[in-house]
Amino acid sequence: MISKNNQNLIVKYLVNQATSQELDELELLLRDPGNVKEFNSFVKTNYLIEFNLKTFDADKTKKKLHHLIKEDKKVLRLKTIQNYSKYAAILAGIILSIYFFKNGIYEKPVVDNPVIVNSTIEPGTDKATLTLEDGSQIVLEKGESYQTHNASSNGEEIIYEAEKRNKTEVVYNYLTIPRGGQFFIKLSDGTQVWLNSESQLEYPVSFIEGEARKVELVYGEAYFDVSPSSEHGGSKFKVFNQSQEIEVLGTEFNIKAYRDETNIYTTLVEGKVSINSAISNQILKPNQQTNLNLKEKSLTISDVDVYNETSWKEGVFSFQRKPLGDIMKVLSRWYNIDVQFNDVEIKNAGFNGAIGKDQKLEDILETIKNFGVIKNYEIEKQRVILK
Repeated sequence: MISKNNQNLIVKYLVNQATSQELDELELLLRDPGNVKEFNSFVKTNYLIEFNLKTFDADKTKKKLHHLIKEDKKVLRLKTIQNYSKYAAILAGIILSIYFFKNGIYEKPVVDNPVIVNSTIEPGTDKATLTLEDGSQIVLEKGESYQTHNASSNGEEIIYEAEKRNKTEVVYNYLTIPRGGQFFIKLSDGTQVWLNSESQLEYPVSFIEGEARKVELVYGEAYFDVSPSSEHGGSKFKVFNQSQEIEVLGTEFNIKAYRDETNIYTTLVEGKVSINSAISNQILKPNQQTNLNLKEKSLTISDVDVYNETSWKEGVFSFQRKPLGDIMKVLSRWYNIDVQFNDVEIKNAGFNGAIGKDQKLEDILETIKNFGVIKNYEIEKQRVILK
């Protein structure tokens, strides 16, 4: 049985409240494989973390966590909560299904009335609808393949090959991702794009040599890893979206621009981008984010932890000081649900944490309930009611 002192040590580390001395204690503790086993058991019991027994490797877990603790001390704990989110993602591939910390403090479960569940809500999956230049539509989903002379799909991604002959006319396709879906596309110039739920991308089947490469994120969220201009005769890459134009030379960035939100967020991971709008023109540096407020007609720049903004493409939703209302909006797209709050005040309850995208919705709701934020919940078909 793990000691009370070690329990407190683990909790402090997980919520980033451990001192340097306590980190040293934890590092020493985890050198013993027996303690690693107790650590895993304690976390599983108290933080609803599920183990994948087929792939679980206690020694590997100890080494990774040991490394993370060392890295934590190297950066002098300047990014406490931010680093916690990054750690959670690394551990997610080993032991993480879901964990939540409300305002940095673990709270005891609240016992309440039985939950009403009248349907099973499945997590999202890889699926999309491809609209061709003639207007015809192709459904892309797991287990189904699609092939043209320059594009192929295995149902989880679609890859376009570069046209060898010169083109003088641009032909566009659309890739539409529904609620409860995600998809990956590789454009003909080698640019990679990850599309989140409820998103649509317009793009050329083939780019014209010597001209700017242009695509449009019609709505939704996308992560771009752009093929450098140096590989395309200096041709710039531009992304259009509603009220802004993003010009890049070779970079990675994320755009979040949903139709039901009045803010457009552009986050730069690597490289350099120019954000041009009727409001302002700005140059972004890595780890910066612009917030284009369409309602107030303003544009601001702030420093962010890019992991929290882009982890969705790695299979994890990471939240840093996010209100429950925002969290449920993200989950509503992925699980294709409508969310109803019986008490609007609970929308403002703040959370830090991360959720694996393959996690059962009921487990997530049960965790939120255990914190006492909601008294109960009900699932009726595709509708979730938080009480």
